[in-house]
Amino acid sequence: MPNTPRAKSTRCVAIVGAQSSGKTTLVESMLLAAGAIQKRGRVIDKTTVSDHSPEARARQMSTDLTPVRFSYLGDSWVVLDCPGAVDLVQDCYQAMMVADAVVVVADPDEGRMMALAPLFRFLDDHVIPHFLFINKMDSVTGPVRELLAAAQRQSARPLVLRHIPIGSGSHITGYVDLVAERAYHYKLDKASERIDLGSMTSQISGAAGARRELLEKLSDFDDALLEKLLEDIVPDKNEVYRHLTQDFAGDLIVPVLIGAAEHDHGVRRLLKALRHEVPEAGVTADRLDLPKTGTVAQVYKVTYAPHVGKLSLVRVWRGTLKDGDTLAGARVANMQEGAEPKTAKASKVMRVGPGDVVALSKFDAGQTGTVLTENDAMPAKRWPKPPAPLYTVAVTAKTRKDDVKLGEALRKVCEEDPSLALGMVNETSELLLSGQGDVHLLIALERVRRKFDLEIDTRRPQVPYRETIRRGVVQHARHKRQSGGHGQFADIKVEINPLPRGGGITFTDAIVGGVVPRNFIPAVEAGLRDNTGSGPLGFPVVDVNVRLFDGQYHSVDSSDQAFRTAARIAMTEGLPQCEPVLLEPIHDVQIYVPTDFTSKVQRAVTQRRAQILGFDARDGWNGWEVIHVNMPASEMQDLITEVRSISQGIGTFTSAFSHYQELVGRDADKVVQVRKQAMTEATA
Repeated sequence: MPNTPRAKSTRCVAIVGAQSSGKTTLVESMLLAAGAIQKRGRVIDKTTVSDHSPEARARQMSTDLTPVRFSYLGDSWVVLDCPGAVDLVQDCYQAMMVADAVVVVADPDEGRMMALAPLFRFLDDHVIPHFLFINKMDSVTGPVRELLAAAQRQSARPLVLRHIPIGSGSHITGYVDLVAERAYHYKLDKASERIDLGSMTSQISGAAGARRELLEKLSDFDDALLEKLLEDIVPDKNEVYRHLTQDFAGDLIVPVLIGAAEHDHGVRRLLKALRHEVPEAGVTADRLDLPKTGTVAQVYKVTYAPHVGKLSLVRVWRGTLKDGDTLAGARVANMQEGAEPKTAKASKVMRVGPGDVVALSKFDAGQTGTVLTENDAMPAKRWPKPPAPLYTVAVTAKTRKDDVKLGEALRKVCEEDPSLALGMVNETSELLLSGQGDVHLLIALERVRRKFDLEIDTRRPQVPYRETIRRGVVQHARHKRQSGGHGQFADIKVEINPLPRGGGITFTDAIVGGVVPRNFIPAVEAGLRDNTGSGPLGFPVVDVNVRLFDGQYHSVDSSDQAFRTAARIAMTEGLPQCEPVLLEPIHDVQIYVPTDFTSKVQRAVTQRRAQILGFDARDGWNGWEVIHVNMPASEMQDLITEVRSISQGIGTFTSAFSHYQELVGRDADKVVQVRKQAMTEATA
């Protein structure tokens, strides 16, 4: 590596990848190599620096974004250890957006390389420089070239292999640096030892070919380099490093490094690559189109810590931020260490500089993604929208007195994680929590229990069925009551008819001759609508027109209340004669999966009573398809679970309500029976 000046700002790198690829172990090895810890922790022993929350410890997996800090060769770094579970992708998005570069960690398994596609796509869409670190090379069974080819199929950017292994599988003993043309022997938990490449005749030819490929890929972005290669001129090593650095910073290439983090193999080599090639915070701020003068910071994570309250994790892009300064028009006080995993015990800091991270206590000026200047808080121009919810549960507090407390706690958890959504369904009085999958919601509710001391019940949400009628009927209804003094009298005749789908509930006044006085007509309409909230099948009635065409009244005993009651009687007696039928909501669903899994997904959705409308290539995604279907809402509760199980965890879908359609037969009978039972229990 050429000598480069020390970076002036703290740089930030996000570590992302599929679940169990070894991201947290890599972070531990980076801390060990930098001298920040004396012994590498293990996920299985629950001793890692990150993955510190009870939810992470219990599952032995990362459950939220964890920032950690260290210095390496005089440079200051913040590393963001991100969850690998697809349910928890929001934290990855937030980390990647505020990182100067990203390290994508992958297993040495061709089949699992497919999981990299969504990550690569996000990084390329946002022009974020990124490395690929192929981990666990001590367990590889095939050639690195085949692994690289499998990964390349998932990336729109060319993958540039930076070094090749010496040996194979569990017998990999070191690597050859293709740029420096040097060989190194791995040492457990120590820096690699340089060895003589000239004595390794079996490696020389392979290294020469791989180096030529590296230079050819770089020449795609520089005509002068291409000309040298065509003339068989060997470029200077410093020139190669320069091309690597500038092409990496522009997200034109993806450098590929290999190693085994559990044994510290390749970790120091990765750190040196980061040190020389990751751009500084100011360069990243320009890429994000942030303000160019004054103090500029950005909220990248909000969390609520027990006994501390709200903490806004902020990255400072430009300038310095001191205790007592003004940010977004508010005085900054009680700044805390922003890269200390145990936020509840974080130490107080007085000043942070460009690129650094800090936790602002009880800072209410902005949500996740908000850009902060001295006087303003503004939405980020390029902050990604949270992924749409894919899985929903109805939630209630075990103790009724905690209902209000539950709503506030869920609001805070949704503020922590924007990929969660909270909503109330008025017609069912259900409080719904939605997220990216069942694991996502389980973790979110565990946080609610832990942070806010709440016990919660969950259940499957009710499907908003409707009912309508198939034929019309003329109904006569009379309400007459005499109880001393003024009585009650009203007599009406109505015609009840079906409307086309989507017609709603309409009322037609066809009274002539004043047989029902005008002042009583609104009461009739109100009474007719009273009984559409729950029809003969137990669900809201839709797509019905009621025409009032005749009636009688009494000059003394008739009243608004009497006519409203008569109208209710007309609907109660008339609707069951109109051949009521159940309507179920149908959603328009687009399922996104690699083409290899299309047929399996097709069979799965057909078993869910879905109507397949067609297939398309997914725009901009090589080897992916979109399956368009209409699917009943009742079949969508665990759809994401099945799609992911079929597609190695990377398939997904979007959906929107489309229409209602009739549901008949056993499925309808079952729905009606369950509804009647629920209504009986509610009134018992």
